Amino acid sequence: MVVVAGRPNVGKSSLVNRIVGGRATVVEEEAGVTRDRKVLDAEWVGVPFSIMDTGGWLAGGDLLEAKVSEQAERALAEADVVLLVVDVTTGVTDEDLAAAKVIRKAGPPVRLVVNKVDDTNREAAAWEFVSLGVGDPFPVSALHGRGTGDLLDAVVDLLPPPLLPEDAEATKAASGPGGTPRVAIIGRPNVGKSTLFNKLLGEERSIVHDMPGTTRDAIDTVVDTPDGPVCFVDTAGLRRPARTERGGTEQHSTLRALRALEGSDIAMLVIDATIGASHQDQRLAERIGVSGSPAIVILNKWDLVRTDDRDDVLAGVADRLAFLGAAPVLKISAISGRGVHRILPALRQSVESYHQRVPTGSLNRAVQELQLRQPAPRARIRYIVQGAIDPPTFTLFTNGRLPQTYIRYIERGLREKFEFGATPMKLRVRIGGK
Repeated sequence: MVVVAGRPNVGKSSLVNRIVGGRATVVEEEAGVTRDRKVLDAEWVGVPFSIMDTGGWLAGGDLLEAKVSEQAERALAEADVVLLVVDVTTGVTDEDLAAAKVIRKAGPPVRLVVNKVDDTNREAAAWEFVSLGVGDPFPVSALHGRGTGDLLDAVVDLLPPPLLPEDAEATKAASGPGGTPRVAIIGRPNVGKSTLFNKLLGEERSIVHDMPGTTRDAIDTVVDTPDGPVCFVDTAGLRRPARTERGGTEQHSTLRALRALEGSDIAMLVIDATIGASHQDQRLAERIGVSGSPAIVILNKWDLVRTDDRDDVLAGVADRLAFLGAAPVLKISAISGRGVHRILPALRQSVESYHQRVPTGSLNRAVQELQLRQPAPRARIRYIVQGAIDPPTFTLFTNGRLPQTYIRYIERGLREKFEFGATPMKLRVRIGGK
């Protein structure tokens, strides 16, 4: 684990993007954009390693900045190597000195990265940072890539030996290659997504603060559960397009959240129960529907809803999110943990249904029973096959056109017969099959 640390706005995320070879983190000309710890895979000269981007470390500041600093300090405990990043254009600052002091106490090997050394004219100024007491500087330009090769050579030399092949295979088997379900935690800003994320993880991994828009990136972490590993993805709050600054940090965060949704197996839509299902929640549910993922609706802060108002809140959810079908609605309090224990069983049921494959014989017997109970007008289903899973997809071979109402009748019957629950299903009709 290589941890990238330093005060805000010195180019830590730009350096991480340079090392991993893509725009994996949000980068803006604004201090404090990165707030959570984000772990990415990287590789240099055939040596794989993990690299962790952290929020900017500040000795003082407000409550949010204090939490960001606490996250950065926690990251040091996981580090095999620390890269202390500083900015050559500003020189040594009090925040640099304070960060260096904390890093020296943490104990892991440190490499001093003097960023924004875009040409040889600035190299001499890099030596000013020797006063931080963490070794000789590595002058780099994260923006242009200058000097990063020498830095990575030094990093690789400090890393512990890689896993032996048999150990790597055991680790891969344990994690279930491609089999770990990804659960995206989606919702409007400030509904308690990060609090729920931290409760599920059992540690404070994402910054939790009562200011909307705290989470700026998608943070994913694999958690071992009694049913096997689950990858939870905490995302930035999704706003209405009119409230998203064009080309700015919020737009990048929104795009990353949508990308996280598209790459996930299950979506957890978190709603503030004290407000109820809003128009924006309805739009987010539409996004989930388009993604094809099964959904679980989480009514957070349920303990704060007055007893007399609870029926109205549930009725509003049923009305505005009707197109999510029979998606389970769980009433929880992420802060106290009340009701959170119901989430993992609901996820397990969704995963099993999403991957379920029904034998062809059982499918056709079920369809014949449904037709005997209620025949289709002027058409007959000759047979049915399941062509795919994720989501379960079925093809009906008929001798005529089926009304949409009858297709929904067949879908409802199959869902009840084979206990598909709320998972999305696709039914296709082919006329003329024999």
